[in-house]
Amino acid sequence: MDQSPLEIAVPNWKHLYTIGGMAALLQLASILAYTSVMMALGPKPTSAAEYFALQQTDRLASILRGDFLFLFLLGAYLGTFPALYFALRRISPVATLLATLFTLMAVTICFASESTFALFHLGEQYAAAVSEAQRTQFLAAGEAVIAADMWNSSGAYMSGILLQGGGVIISLVMLRSRDFSKVTALAGLLGNALDLIQHLLHPLMPSLSATIQMAMGPFYLVWFPMLARDLFRLGRNKSKG
Repeated sequence: MDQSPLEIAVPNWKHLYTIGGMAALLQLASILAYTSVMMALGPKPTSAAEYFALQQTDRLASILRGDFLFLFLLGAYLGTFPALYFALRRISPVATLLATLFTLMAVTICFASESTFALFHLGEQYAAAVSEAQRTQFLAAGEAVIAADMWNSSGAYMSGILLQGGGVIISLVMLRSRDFSKVTALAGLLGNALDLIQHLLHPLMPSLSATIQMAMGPFYLVWFPMLARDLFRLGRNKSKG
């Protein structure tokens, strides 16, 4: 069978699969690190006043207890999904392309709306303020940043639908591939599907959403290491081919 021009130009994708495997391990590490930070340092602040007070007592904790660690989890999708695209594109070209595009769009939106350093900047101005009126203005600005961040804005809501939707689609395609185990595909499908459901329900039924969120976590803890294993194995097989 003739190779496409792209495959002739780059005949061996083993390095891309290796990068994807490393990115999946980074995603697992990010989840474990975030969980450890929450247990050791406390939950995420819920208001600008809490953020600013924490910044004045522990600058590092103010960053770690925010959403900064999530950027590593999200950014690593830029490594896993290109690898998944090239591994699965022959099985379902349209579905694989859409899943990859959805994911890239979601990551871009989340990176653009993450609020850690905006709040850090406002917190420094708040600490230097010389009047109550100035402090009130910086608190209001901080609340506005939180309202527009990667969890609360309309763009954030759509990015969640795109990200988890992309995960569901790619997992369904993965079920039809011999290069990925059924455990990998099912863990990805269940984790992303439950995540998508809780995300859709959160604005209207936050308590139910929180319950579903606890159920989805274990599936991600299976999906990412299994995904890394399958991608590393795929890279080794391609290097032998």
